[in-house]
Amino acid sequence: MEAFYTVQGEGAFSGQAAYFVRLGGCDVGCTWCDVKESWDATKHPMRSAEELVSEASAHAGRLVVITGGEPLMHELGPLTDAFRAAGFRTHIETSGSSPLSGSWDWICLSPKKFKAALPEAFSAAHELKVIVFNNHDLKWAQEQAAHVSEECHLYLQPEWSKRETMMPLITDFVMLQPRWRISLQTHKILGIP
Repeated sequence: MEAFYTVQGEGAFSGQAAYFVRLGGCDVGCTWCDVKESWDATKHPMRSAEELVSEASAHAGRLVVITGGEPLMHELGPLTDAFRAAGFRTHIETSGSSPLSGSWDWICLSPKKFKAALPEAFSAAHELKVIVFNNHDLKWAQEQAAHVSEECHLYLQPEWSKRETMMPLITDFVMLQPRWRISLQTHKILGIP
């Protein structure tokens, strides 16, 4: 769908320069998705891994984040192999609802109620990021956290349109459950892609 150089706005690597590759195609269908234009893969041009690596290599950062839509709807081995050969760290942001493919330095699993994550996604996750749309999502987050390793970083992130309402609940929850951290969409706060 798009590729661009920016600063990672969310999670464990927030604030670091990163090249984002947003792939078209999603079968999860979150009602609050902020990139619904990514859902139909046929509306976006096919691009080669080599072309994307070449564009990314023009920038100083050597972190690539593959996102979507749902990026794991695609076979990602050739893409991650090309980026790794060029010296990039490979990160993915996924709902985990499709089988894992590709070689990853960091897997951010953001499971969704709309389509369950696969068990293999939980065991491979370095970071679990749960989007909080309503207060029931806090209990659901704990249920999801029961499936990841003890080393997995846990993040709660308010859905952007509900942030004013959800932040007090998230803050209280994190203070009672200190393994969790708060993730904010700092790129939206900063007005960058």
